[in-house]
Amino acid sequence: LQFVEESGGGLVQPGGSLKLSCAASGFILDDCSIGWFRQVPGKGREGVSCISNGAGNTLYANSVKGRFTISRDNAKNTIYLQMNSLKPEDTGVYYCTADRWAVQHKCTLNADDYPYWGQGTQVTVSS
Repeated sequence: LQFVEESGGGLVQPGGSLKLSCAASGFILDDCSIGWFRQVPGKGREGVSCISNGAGNTLYANSVKGRFTISRDNAKNTIYLQMNSLKPEDTGVYYCTADRWAVQHKCTLNADDYPYWGQGTQVTVSS
């Protein structure tokens, strides 16, 4: 059985921080391109950040650049999304995704490129 699972969501005040984790079962995340997406009710899924296999090249949505950082811990087979200076518009369900067949050293923020999706974790930024 192969799946990814997110954790670390919660309620935080504007300006605060959260760190999301993505763990995998059945495959090695270092071999995959990993993406983080978020969704709010009534809107489509938005690509937030991704990290490639191999070189670990990263991409960020303009809305989170300079505030979010994606990273990989190969020993733990886990991907992290550190979110700082959170804003109310960052509220949503955050999904971890994986692509085992990604082009080497590349990742995308296109949801259609990721066949593996976690169940999502809620992030709420509110005072």
